[in-house]
Amino acid sequence: MAVRVLLLTQWFDPEPTFKGLVFARELVKQGFEVEVVTGFPNYPGGKIYPGFKMRLIQKEIIDGVKVTRLPLFPSHGQSGVGRVLNYASFAATSLVYGLLFAKRPDVIYAYHPPLTVGIAASIIRFFRRVPVVYDIQDMWPDTLRATGMFSNERLLAIVSRVCDWVYRHVDRLVVLSPGFKKLLIERGVPEKKIDVIYNWCAEEEVTSTHEAFFSFSDASKFHVLFAGNMGKAQALDSVLDAAKILQQRAKAVVFVFLGGGVEVDRLKLKAVEYSLDNVTFLPAVPMTEVGKYLRAADALLVHLKKDPLFTITIPSKTQAYMAVGRPLLMAVDGDAADLVKESGCGVIVESENVDSLVSGVETLLDSSDDERALMSNKGREFYRNNLSFSIGALKFANIFKRLSLK
Repeated sequence: MAVRVLLLTQWFDPEPTFKGLVFARELVKQGFEVEVVTGFPNYPGGKIYPGFKMRLIQKEIIDGVKVTRLPLFPSHGQSGVGRVLNYASFAATSLVYGLLFAKRPDVIYAYHPPLTVGIAASIIRFFRRVPVVYDIQDMWPDTLRATGMFSNERLLAIVSRVCDWVYRHVDRLVVLSPGFKKLLIERGVPEKKIDVIYNWCAEEEVTSTHEAFFSFSDASKFHVLFAGNMGKAQALDSVLDAAKILQQRAKAVVFVFLGGGVEVDRLKLKAVEYSLDNVTFLPAVPMTEVGKYLRAADALLVHLKKDPLFTITIPSKTQAYMAVGRPLLMAVDGDAADLVKESGCGVIVESENVDSLVSGVETLLDSSDDERALMSNKGREFYRNNLSFSIGALKFANIFKRLSLK
């Protein structure tokens, strides 16, 4: 008899989400009976997507996955009140549905953030005696403090206590890095209760070679590409400072920034102020097109500001960069750097250290083609053996099967 898994996640396709339809579809393929309980799609714009209409409940089947959509307050702006209403409303409707109307599952998988999903899952667990796997993608309240989403220390303390309550009342905690696991242990969570399952990337989109071949116009230059969001957390001023030094040294290097974010316009102005002719900004492209830019680069940059939280964070672009097979320039301290060191897929530099960044670029530039090709191959191999979707999905499946037998 198939193990029934209820995936409780506030965000699901067609919203941009990590463990969405691809994950649910793989579980069905492995023989699980899967029901997704989610909201009506409104992220990240805060408005219900075209083609959807808010109603009491909507059920559909997508590729064998049962999807149940429940009403919520659509919001994703700067308003803290709107964000709280968004989180709380889905927690309330999913709790009512999970307690009274859902077919009793063998296992509940709850995706965090937001924390309210964990609260709902824990209450359903208590009344329906169903084990819960809690997948922690953001370490609250640390992330809330680091990103500035909430600055009220009293409120953050309350969030911390609620997190501790959820951790005690779920059966398994899954985290994305060894640092997350260490922090949870320091906060009193038993080590045997925690599993580390690294995130995978959107493999079909990133590694696809169906799109037309692409190359940068100045092919004689060494292209260092940063792809993704450009916000405060990425601290990309340091990269522009490094570009200025490399330009003064007449190094044949071009930094390419691909994507959007709140810092883009300011960074462009700074590049003009510095008279940088070795920096290019490209607009965000669909995920299906990102791969061709990654493959066209000579090295791929990961950069975050210095913050204790980021030492235990592995930016999702790390996996994508490894999967596509290009040398990494890792400017994030901690767990992300450890992955590069363990795999041998690139060069590690200190976060927000301009001299270190310049030195790292020069190291890659001075490496031979064979040396860079070896880094590329090591990255692909490490991703395939340790971080890939097939590896991660199998680990989750094994956890679900074990818990369903209890």
